[in-house]
Amino acid sequence: MDDRLPTHLWVMAHIRAADAQGVSIMVLRKGDPSRGTVILKLNRLDRSFSVLVQVNDGDRLFWSRGTGPDPVPEADADAYIARQTRYDPDAWVLEVEDRQGRHWFEGAIR
Repeated sequence: MDDRLPTHLWVMAHIRAADAQGVSIMVLRKGDPSRGTVILKLNRLDRSFSVLVQVNDGDRLFWSRGTGPDPVPEADADAYIARQTRYDPDAWVLEVEDRQGRHWFEGAIR
């Protein structure tokens, strides 16, 4: 039995928690409400971006660096996200605006 929260509830809970700390997370694309994968577009508000993709490894969640270890221009981040959503139309895309580059979701970045 899968006891994880549906994606839409999990996403909304994290949006509220970040908002309470003054960090904006916007839903750019809604995916499957129950089990959609989450893609995070991290906006450091200095014209640099990173993209993290949710990965479930058995019972653990972690984030894969979709655009590599270094920040990229927004056009590169958007191109990566477009490719991923063509491959996975059920994916959610969120933009996190955080000068420190925090992703606000549980799970380590690998």
